[in-house]
Amino acid sequence: MKRQNLLAVLAIAVCLPFAPASAQNLDAMTAAELLPLARKEGKVTVYAFTSRIAQIEKAFEAAYPGIDVVPLDISSTQMIARLKSEAQAGVMNADVAYVSDAPVVYTELVSKGLLLPYVPTDIAGRVPDEHEKPLLANRLSTKVLMYNEEANPNGPPVRNLWDLTKPEWKGKVVLVDPNLRGDYLDFMAEVVLRSAEMEKAYQAAFGKPFALDKSYKNAGEQWIAALWANGPVLVRNTDAVNDAVGKKGQASPPVGITTYSDRRDNAKENRALQVANAVEPAPGVLFPAYLGVVKGSKSPAAARLLIRFMIGDDSANGGPGFAPFYVPGDYATRTDIQQPKDAIPLDQFRAWRMDPVKTAGIRQDVSDFILSLK
Repeated sequence: MKRQNLLAVLAIAVCLPFAPASAQNLDAMTAAELLPLARKEGKVTVYAFTSRIAQIEKAFEAAYPGIDVVPLDISSTQMIARLKSEAQAGVMNADVAYVSDAPVVYTELVSKGLLLPYVPTDIAGRVPDEHEKPLLANRLSTKVLMYNEEANPNGPPVRNLWDLTKPEWKGKVVLVDPNLRGDYLDFMAEVVLRSAEMEKAYQAAFGKPFALDKSYKNAGEQWIAALWANGPVLVRNTDAVNDAVGKKGQASPPVGITTYSDRRDNAKENRALQVANAVEPAPGVLFPAYLGVVKGSKSPAAARLLIRFMIGDDSANGGPGFAPFYVPGDYATRTDIQQPKDAIPLDQFRAWRMDPVKTAGIRQDVSDFILSLK
């Protein structure tokens, strides 16, 4: 989709009415007003891109007895495909979608009316506008360069993204295949979008000015090609990255692209994952995690009550609805939720902030480019 057409689509999507008149009434209701309607519906089905939805299920059912949460843990890439296919079949199985991969959410779900925005009235004003439209985001997540801090107690073993293309890192960079997972593809697209920064980083890494190979369009493509030529280990899921990079007892572990907040499982999984925040020009990308009501939801009141729950209560840490995400590496979009004490403050976290419109405009080209390297 051309950028000018995409901008027009997004402008229309942002201005769309939230839903039919009956649902608009639900949008104006408080949680207390939604509750009896939600209990009458009896259940709410949520597709979520994180396994932490199981914790939300328990917490919500404890807070609202009589409403059954039916969760499905599914990657954003798979979820988007599933929502589209179910809509085409006229079978609406989900009520709520908790989804990342913003560029595709914009173009494939929001613009086609398959996912509807809902911002609780008492939350408006406590979330920056950029995280309320076209859908409400309850947090910002990441795909960033991580390393094993047990094996590297003095800090990350690389200082620059270009270091990953050097011989000493041949076969020692682990990531999920970007054409299997949208958030990894977004990482690569961001590198391309930040080509000017990648040129400067090249000089810092090699001590000489960047020279563009005529085979490539920009420094971002050249970095991707150099990384692929250095034999990265492509795996099928983020857990595999985390184990390869983070498991304790390794003398010379690889580095990998994964999720900063996965450090929360270090003790449980015997890992020593840490983010390489100082790497030049940036350790990776920061992106929104969206909550939306699925068009045709059979439990529209319970769907809204669940979204209200997941955006957090009025306590400093967001309470039980936000507890699974109140960890270092996840950043609440609500300005009144305090950051965890042992987290890198958001204003010091050096990951690039995604521009979904720009990313959507080049994403397919980047995907095709990566496929050409195999």
